[in-house]
Amino acid sequence: MGKKLNYGRTFLIGLAFLSISSFWQVYDNIIPLMLKNTFGLGETVTGVVMALDNVLAIFLLPIFGSISDKVDTKLGKRTPFIITGTVLAVIFLLLLPVADQAKNLPLFVGALFGVLISMGIYRSPAVALMPDLTPNRLRSRANAVINLLGAVGGVYSLIMIKLLVGTGLTPNYEPLFISIAAVMIVAVLVLVLTIREKKIAAQVAAEEAMDSIEEKAEKKEEKKGTVLAPEVKRSMIFMLASIFLWFTAYNAVTTAFSRYTTVVWELESGGFADCLMVATVAAIISYIPIGQISSRFGRKKTIMGGVVLMAACYFAAIFVTEYTPVINVAFALIGVAWAAINVNSYPMIVAMSEGADIGKFTGTYYTFSMAAQIMTPILSGFLLEHVSYRTLFPYAMIFSLLAFLTMTQVKHGDVKPAKKASLLENFDVDD
Repeated sequence: MGKKLNYGRTFLIGLAFLSISSFWQVYDNIIPLMLKNTFGLGETVTGVVMALDNVLAIFLLPIFGSISDKVDTKLGKRTPFIITGTVLAVIFLLLLPVADQAKNLPLFVGALFGVLISMGIYRSPAVALMPDLTPNRLRSRANAVINLLGAVGGVYSLIMIKLLVGTGLTPNYEPLFISIAAVMIVAVLVLVLTIREKKIAAQVAAEEAMDSIEEKAEKKEEKKGTVLAPEVKRSMIFMLASIFLWFTAYNAVTTAFSRYTTVVWELESGGFADCLMVATVAAIISYIPIGQISSRFGRKKTIMGGVVLMAACYFAAIFVTEYTPVINVAFALIGVAWAAINVNSYPMIVAMSEGADIGKFTGTYYTFSMAAQIMTPILSGFLLEHVSYRTLFPYAMIFSLLAFLTMTQVKHGDVKPAKKASLLENFDVDD
């Protein structure tokens, strides 16, 4: 095998992530509308339901990730889980619009629980497939390809929402869900037919073995078991607090935005998709310039700039009483701000934990971000229901500003990253 990344193969591997991202975009935006408009559930209960995926993820992702590590089949370790999870997810996914049209809440809840379990079955194995089939030194570029495909999946779903969701108070979501099920099936089918996991894994293992002597020499020089110094630990605590706070702000908006636009801006069903699509595309486009800005000014300043920009956009949105095309500018800036935060936050955690247990603090990073995404749909939903829908953007702005304050106390982990070896590597982002 050569020293260059096999982009064609990586693209095919990334189709699993494309299918996952397509589903989550619809889940975050359409399920809340169904719960509210069809079944008449309050915002607090809706927030609880929307937090369910993150609650299940805490338990399911490590379990199925670990199980897939241990199995050995003719199809490989990850592929059986990807196939099984996708088939089950599609079955339950297609039951959701049926339950919605029939106004059958027990069927809807059962199907929703089933689809979340099914996604949990193959989410970790799908993510793990790339590092399994990619040499270590090429994984940064490969992860960039995976992230780009994930973004494509999200944009695809937003386009389908825009095109296929009908107008009126009781739109028919069946065409939308069929389109998502179709892309999930096609993406995974192409992956299974083109990627021979076991064969490729053996080739990668052989290549890695050739580099093992050099890697072992490097590992001997690493410090192991080093405990964080007190001042670094303090910075780590404030960094994790910042992560919790900006996820609290951002996830509240992404979860409630489809309902907010119908109630406050009086947009019809799929009209909200334009704003989210603009934000997603803007984030993708901004990865490269953000990487250059970080290299010049450092990660901390870039993050803080992103947090301020995001808070300013939320503040401006408070005064918008109806939809105008100008609002897309604000959402483009939110996309840029969120990219600035995500490009640099996890690397700061890694920089602070260097010489200690990086794996441990990586897990802690995701624990804090996941905890925010469990809490914020419930808390923000309570405010939407019992105070006003207009609490959404003040809520997001306040938590963004709190994140800025905690970031001022982060004194370590701020380095100017080296220039990327290729433009593609700027898309190597840990969300």
